[in-house]
Amino acid sequence: MDDNAELLTMVSGIMADANYKVLTASNGKAALKQSKDTKNHIHLLLSDFQMPGINGIDLATQMTADRPALKVPLMSGFTDGMLVLNEGWHFLPKPFIPSQLRTLVSGLVYPEKPTRFSK
Repeated sequence: MDDNAELLTMVSGIMADANYKVLTASNGKAALKQSKDTKNHIHLLLSDFQMPGINGIDLATQMTADRPALKVPLMSGFTDGMLVLNEGWHFLPKPFIPSQLRTLVSGLVYPEKPTRFSK
């Protein structure tokens, strides 16, 4: 979820190319509606921290209340100060390259799958 249309298109394309089913929303209100309307399992919420209306943290808090198993990576270009996340939430700094996004998502969605660096 991102309010930047170009980034939203890029990220959803990266995830679709990696064979993930992707739901997109350009704002928090639309994302919450999709979450409530979707009966299927949603494994992960990828959202920007700073958005107009409902910010990423509030969105993640509301969605995890209804979907406690939801994995939450939050992305941001935020560079000043320290970001504090809820336990189990993850941070993806912007800008990032596609392999960073795919690795993070794969590790969250399939944590039992060994990586090529595992012994």
